[in-house]
Amino acid sequence: MQDLISIVIPTYNGEKYIRECLESIKAQDFPHEVIVIDDISTDKTAEIAREMGVKVLVNDVHRGQVAAKNIGIRESRGNYWLTIDQDDKLTPGALRRLYDEMQKSPDNYIIMAQLKDFCSPDTPDEAKYCKPKPFRGILTGSTLFKTEVFDKIGPFREDIITGDVIDMTNRMAKTGLHITNADFVTCDRRIHSHNFGRTNQKDEYKDYLKVLRERLTNK
Repeated sequence: MQDLISIVIPTYNGEKYIRECLESIKAQDFPHEVIVIDDISTDKTAEIAREMGVKVLVNDVHRGQVAAKNIGIRESRGNYWLTIDQDDKLTPGALRRLYDEMQKSPDNYIIMAQLKDFCSPDTPDEAKYCKPKPFRGILTGSTLFKTEVFDKIGPFREDIITGDVIDMTNRMAKTGLHITNADFVTCDRRIHSHNFGRTNQKDEYKDYLKVLRERLTNK
């Protein structure tokens, strides 16, 4: 059976950038499928995705980004998967490099590469928010999972919006799994005026405190 990477994209009103995201995926040189989980967009996000020939599932009610990831992962057919945000882009050869890194050891279950910020051309004033160097610590766009990981640790927690890396690390430690870091960039992360991280900072701080508190309590 040929290896397949499933790519899950949670979307909501992403018509402005979703085409570029999908084009970067279609240009990959590794077998893959794309699953778009649309959270009842009021624009043409789902229509554009369908025109580009990918699988689109539209929620009946608003579920949020984390729930969309879980839905897409459950629908996936691949033996590996990764998620990416609707406004970001995979770098050329990203899937192949992640896959090759995964094959280096049978103990590899999660490979986390790096992201690189770029300022969206339509919002040049946001350049000041771009990190100058590649970085890691964000799962979307940079991280390849074996499908059996969630059989071992369970799906993403839908009661937190951010802090997923800390929460996942906590759960993995209990099962003896670990994240393997890779020193190459797989995702161009778009910085613009409506970035999720910038518009949800209060929730982000609350989630980090929540998972850190749980981590200390469970020690």
